[in-house]
Amino acid sequence: MKKVNSDENRLNDTTKRDIVVARLNERGVQLEQIAEITLELQSKYVPDLSFETCLDHVERVVMKREVQNAILTGLELDILTEKGLVSEPLRTMLNDDHGLYGIDEVLALAIVNVYGSIGLTNFGFVDKSKLGIIKHLDELGKEDGVCHTFLDDIVGAIAAAAASSIAHRYA
Repeated sequence: MKKVNSDENRLNDTTKRDIVVARLNERGVQLEQIAEITLELQSKYVPDLSFETCLDHVERVVMKREVQNAILTGLELDILTEKGLVSEPLRTMLNDDHGLYGIDEVLALAIVNVYGSIGLTNFGFVDKSKLGIIKHLDELGKEDGVCHTFLDDIVGAIAAAAASSIAHRYA
């Protein structure tokens, strides 16, 4: 009897990356929009930083398994909340993006922690300043039937992680 390699039964990172990107797209987010935030974060520190370099670093972040897992988890929670499949009182906290809930930021930290303390400080800045698409997602998340409690923080975390990756490479 042939022993089945458990890795053969799992999605490879590239396939999972494609799923992650497709799910982000379905939620209205393109990697290019995340790269724009990354460029805004790092352009004053890295002379001649290009959009293409930022997009490359966003792609590198999204290729990491730990990042993929955090993205898929957060997006699923937002979607289940929109469908009314999350029970109370959690449903209301997620629909309202309750300020003291904080688990959305904790999940986002799983993404930025891959890049050390600079990832954390970049995320804190992005979370407060609501750059680019993040502001739009935050505003849309306040509409009835739309939950972006995790999505806005995930986008910010990816941008912050990509900015941190650039800082590590070009500092």
